[in-house]
Amino acid sequence: MKALIFDLDGVIVDTARYHYLAWRKLGEDLGFEFTKDYNERQKGVSRMASLEVLLEAGGIKHMEHEKKVALAERKNNYYLEMIEHISPLEILPGVGEFLKLAKEKKYKVALGSASKSGGMIIDKVHLSSYFDAVVDGNQVTSPKPDPEVFLKASELLHTPPEDCIVIEDAQAGIEAAENGNMKSIGIGNMDVLNKADVVIQSTKYLKYIDIESI
Repeated sequence: MKALIFDLDGVIVDTARYHYLAWRKLGEDLGFEFTKDYNERQKGVSRMASLEVLLEAGGIKHMEHEKKVALAERKNNYYLEMIEHISPLEILPGVGEFLKLAKEKKYKVALGSASKSGGMIIDKVHLSSYFDAVVDGNQVTSPKPDPEVFLKASELLHTPPEDCIVIEDAQAGIEAAENGNMKSIGIGNMDVLNKADVVIQSTKYLKYIDIESI
């Protein structure tokens, strides 16, 4: 029996834009504009790793660890304010239908997200009942492409890594799946996600994938 491990941002809900807006606001606090080009490098990585990308974008090379932690916390507060009223309307096309199909076929399902708000967001969009396990940034320390978050999900699902399929939209996430000896479905640009076993352009095509053939 195979298990499915879902990333969150850009896969289940479109909260990636809120992360970008929160980082951009923090950049403004620091006196520079944080562009979407840099934001692409933040996909799938931890909050502190994302902060390093922001500081690089602003040309800030030396900063005490304590200040970095405070800035990361400030960004998170901006983000939490922005998603306070997130609703099921934020669920990406086809995701709800695919989750229903997965449960009907008795697949185990987990969340594997670097976001520390992962569990909360799943609750807010009323999808908790579909997940047998939730692993987010509160339970892991190593960012993708380290496979820790997916291996933890595999462990909680009592399913060997080689029987797990990761669903991701970020290159770091696809690499994490590979590093954890898992199969993967990439959602997005084929050129970026070329290490995935299957790549689809949008979540609305998830229902057409033959999971058993992966």
